[in-house]
Amino acid sequence: MSKKTDKAYKIFSALQKINPEPKGELYWTNPFTLLVAVVLSAQATDKGVNKATEKLFPVADTPEKIKALGLAKLKSHVKTIGLYNAKAENIMKLCDILIKEHKSKVPQTREELIKLPGVGRKTANVVMNIAFGEHTIAVDTHVFRVSNRTGLATGKTVEQVEEKLEKVVPDKFLRHAHHWLILHGRYICKARTPDCANCPITQACDYYKKEFSKKA
Repeated sequence: MSKKTDKAYKIFSALQKINPEPKGELYWTNPFTLLVAVVLSAQATDKGVNKATEKLFPVADTPEKIKALGLAKLKSHVKTIGLYNAKAENIMKLCDILIKEHKSKVPQTREELIKLPGVGRKTANVVMNIAFGEHTIAVDTHVFRVSNRTGLATGKTVEQVEEKLEKVVPDKFLRHAHHWLILHGRYICKARTPDCANCPITQACDYYKKEFSKKA
């Protein structure tokens, strides 16, 4: 076992022990609503998106229902979310494509997903992982920060970090890897003030070892 793989095993074993079945925090009811929620979540908080979608999805949870709702009403539902105009327009366009080209079903491959308006690699990875159980790793700001800070997978771009994570994360942890890292970054390994005192993975963290050696 390489040093990187050993580090990954220690990190994910500790995170799994605390939270064996981590879940994403976006509200969704089916693969289509998950896709819409993830598109809306770009540069927005899950909590903010949920406030809007908890009222939207009960009345529009399929591409046809979104289309019937119309662009103006869709915008009124999501107007509290940043960049809502562009996001609403993308959602209407992707509904058209899903209806015409995919029989209203959300495609399960990355290649097909990233062809949809408003869907990039990260969004595709989230949908593939959560909706279809694929072993993908979606690198958001939290995953990027935790991966670099701990030394688990360092890189200057999200693509570099994703590639390295796929190489070092043991197979048994791949299904939930990005959820563990997101939640850890959101609640413990925060951007400005990481809560090292309550961190379960300090024994495998480069940042903690560096800071601890300074204090020592």
